[in-house]
Amino acid sequence: MRETLADILPPDFALPILLIGASLAVLAVMIALFAVLRGGRQREEMTQRTMDAEARLAELVRMQGEMHGRVAAMAETITTRQAELNHAVNQRLDGMTHRLGSTITEQTKSTHENLRKLQERLAVIDAAQNNIQTLAKDVVGLQAILSNKQTRGAFGQGRMETIVADGLPQGAYSFQSPLSNGTRPDCVIRMPNGAPPLVIDAKFPLEAWTAFREAASPDARRAAAQQFRRDMDVHIKDVSEKYLIAGETQDTVLLFVPSESIFAEIHEHFDAVVQKAQRSRVVIVSPSLLLLSIQVIQAVLRDQRMREQAHLIQGEVGLLMEDLTRLDDRTRKLQSHFLAAEKDVEQILTSTEKLTRRGNRITSLELETPAKAEQSADAPPPKSVESRTGLLRLRVVDED
Repeated sequence: MRETLADILPPDFALPILLIGASLAVLAVMIALFAVLRGGRQREEMTQRTMDAEARLAELVRMQGEMHGRVAAMAETITTRQAELNHAVNQRLDGMTHRLGSTITEQTKSTHENLRKLQERLAVIDAAQNNIQTLAKDVVGLQAILSNKQTRGAFGQGRMETIVADGLPQGAYSFQSPLSNGTRPDCVIRMPNGAPPLVIDAKFPLEAWTAFREAASPDARRAAAQQFRRDMDVHIKDVSEKYLIAGETQDTVLLFVPSESIFAEIHEHFDAVVQKAQRSRVVIVSPSLLLLSIQVIQAVLRDQRMREQAHLIQGEVGLLMEDLTRLDDRTRKLQSHFLAAEKDVEQILTSTEKLTRRGNRITSLELETPAKAEQSADAPPPKSVESRTGLLRLRVVDED
């Protein structure tokens, strides 16, 4: 025989066990009911979810349709915009092409013009280069001339003679004229009023000066300066002894330096030489100073000629004053004629004014009737002129 749990357990435990079993049964029933209820809810939720999914699907379909329409409209808009953009780009490309062509044309013209100007400038540069080459040859020739004492003296003599000949009239100067001591100065200028002539010397110690200019070291420059100073002292002494002759020449001799730069550097670096020359009554002059001296001498000569011709000028002035006196007499006679004519014209104007007044009186005549004339018979008769018909009376009003 099979035994149950109630048979095995004691009686005190039977009721609790039964209650536990009943509770478990109730729990099982509740679990079953919960499972059933839960399954219904799940089915409702699934149904609701299905409906929501269908609604969402419909909404997605609708949104897909709208999206398709928007995409089509956007594609059409993009096509239109692309066509407009292509048109605008083509227009801009055409404009840029036209401007680029115009710019290239202008640049080509400008390039050709610049090339033409460059060719002209190159031609000018070629001509200037030819001139420079010619000038270089001339400088080389001048250097060769200055390297020789005789040719150097001829060069200075030539410049001095040109300045003197351009500034003074013929006969006022002479070149290489001998003096009483047998010397021949480079130039002698005859002074006015019987004054002694002025002597000009055109020689200059250029070797020492060239060495001074071309000295590379300070010692060589110092030695060249001393040599130039000695040469200048010797030359100044020779000039003062040869050309300063009392009563025959002026008490001053002009020493001509054929360069303005040499003249300036002598006064800048060799002041002792200049002072010694002044003490020896030798004046160092440059071409500009010699020209100024010649102009002063020319003014003096002109003044002398004017003084020599003063009596002729006075005679001409006297004849001029006689002519002026005759002109004054004739002018006064003409003035008297003008005054007489003016008086005659005034008298004629007076007569014309009187004639005008009398004409105005005649034009202002007054007409009177016979009755009025009888009424005024007792009155003193006015000065009047009667016509032959007796109907017209002219009354003359004499304002005089």
